[in-house]
Amino acid sequence: MNEVKKPKRPLIYYYVIVLLVLLVFNFLCMPLMAERRIQEVDYNTFVSMANAGEIGQVELQQSENRILFTNSDGTAIYKTGMVDDPELTQRLLDSGAKFSGEIIEQASPFLTFLLSWVLPILVFIWLGQYMSKKLMEKAGGPNSLAFGMGKSSAKVYVKSSEGIKFSDVAGEDEAKEALAEVVDYLHNPGKYREVGAAMPKGILLVGPPGTGKTMLAKAVAGEANVPFFSMSGSEFVEMFVGMGAAKVRDLFKQAKAKTPCIVFIDEIDAIGKKRDNQIGGNDEREQTLNQLLTEMDGFEENSGVMLLAATNRPDSLDPALTRPGRFDRRVPVELPDLKGREEILKVHARKIKYTDDVDFNKIARMASGASGAELANIINEAALRAVRTGRGAANEADFEESIETVIAGYQKKNAILTDAEKKVVAYHEVGHALVAAKQTNSAPVQKITIVPRTSGALGYTMQVEEGNHYLMSREELENRIATFTGGRAAEELVFGLVTTGASNDIEQATKIARAMITQYGMSDEFGMTAMETVQNRYLGGDSSLSCSPETQTAIDRAVSKLIETQHAKAKKILSDNRAKLDEIAGTLYERESITGEEFMRILNA
Repeated sequence: MNEVKKPKRPLIYYYVIVLLVLLVFNFLCMPLMAERRIQEVDYNTFVSMANAGEIGQVELQQSENRILFTNSDGTAIYKTGMVDDPELTQRLLDSGAKFSGEIIEQASPFLTFLLSWVLPILVFIWLGQYMSKKLMEKAGGPNSLAFGMGKSSAKVYVKSSEGIKFSDVAGEDEAKEALAEVVDYLHNPGKYREVGAAMPKGILLVGPPGTGKTMLAKAVAGEANVPFFSMSGSEFVEMFVGMGAAKVRDLFKQAKAKTPCIVFIDEIDAIGKKRDNQIGGNDEREQTLNQLLTEMDGFEENSGVMLLAATNRPDSLDPALTRPGRFDRRVPVELPDLKGREEILKVHARKIKYTDDVDFNKIARMASGASGAELANIINEAALRAVRTGRGAANEADFEESIETVIAGYQKKNAILTDAEKKVVAYHEVGHALVAAKQTNSAPVQKITIVPRTSGALGYTMQVEEGNHYLMSREELENRIATFTGGRAAEELVFGLVTTGASNDIEQATKIARAMITQYGMSDEFGMTAMETVQNRYLGGDSSLSCSPETQTAIDRAVSKLIETQHAKAKKILSDNRAKLDEIAGTLYERESITGEEFMRILNA
């Protein structure tokens, strides 16, 4: 969509322009006006006027090598060059001329006072009144706070041939269906009135970052072909109390004047957080929220104004904001599934050139858990890699490498491992892959590499899920923990030592084990008891225990026991397949990277 903006210049801009004009006038124009009143004559004329007694005042300016003098009545000023004349002083005394320290070259004192003092003051007074009038008009009248500080800075989008449509948004079919109903209502409100149906006053888009909430809102604007007001929640927050509320009033005033229209507030949690009674709370934010609640209640039924908002912290919103009658509908915009990831990749791949051998289904399976923004980044990285290698189109290898770049970072060209470290990393990564392959319900291995990455990983094992998994059994979670401990188990089995390379594996295994016990009820000791609550699940899922200190100690012991059990299982798997472990690790040590097909071929040989 095209954004329509009016050019705005700060007040200081106009004052600087006026000041420069006055300085030029005083320092250039005034001296020129004064210079035009002085007549230049030759020295003979000066001598003749002195002998005739026609000189009134005279000034000898030796530094400038000139003589200034007036006629006898002082109505004209003359100047001439100074020559070597020993009788000059006596001649002037005989003529009756009066020696003066300064002959007035400028205009009359009254005119000088008017031009130098009165005119600048009048100009600045006029400029101040003019700018105050303009600011008050923009702010909606003289009663507006701080002359426009309460003016809404919402961006207005209008129809554009290059605007985003629903066809440009993939992977969120449920969200598009809910929003398509809004577009249809704005186009054909009559058929809804006939049934007696009323559209929601507000629609709240919730989901993790990068899933396309803002893009969906722009797609609604592109499809609806109505005025679209876009503003971020943080833009309502001002330093002075009352400014945010004034912006809300002005925003909805503009919206009601252009119905039917859509108002979109991005990151609404900036002003919509729950109110509390804590001392020192943000009065400005609460007043802004109260004004927003009032404006939403003020909408008449079927008024043609639709409010969209987006947030990734729905749990923090005030209940008065999310109740029916305000934000009636909540539209989840979740991470895309396998089919959604494939569609998103194809949509973004329209912008680049790629070869016919690219399998987007395979790329989508490799990018499990990626958001729409990350998938767009993967497509762009593949195109950049094709350019770096001097090719005119991206191939499947570019896409696979771009996934590794997004997940683990770029390859470190200057990181050189010693032979001993390289061998330890090779056994570590093969340990992960071998434990995963020998367990049931584990994702197949896609690639194993010991090439260091900029994220700090010295190597990694990529596993690819065959399909979508919405439920995970206790056995599958235990197998994942065993796979995470497979790297450390290989180090202990082959080298009899432990390294720091398993730090991230331990973190991931501990996270799964703790969730099994405190959230999923998969512990024989605690049973179906929830002892941990998750907050901000769209922003990392911060958790907090809600149990006694004694129970927390018991949970820690149960987590350690669960991990140790799976660690022992991983060591047994590797011990039973020691020959394959050595063979695959040797191949990986020599080649640095092997594919999943090569790994399975060696394993099954």
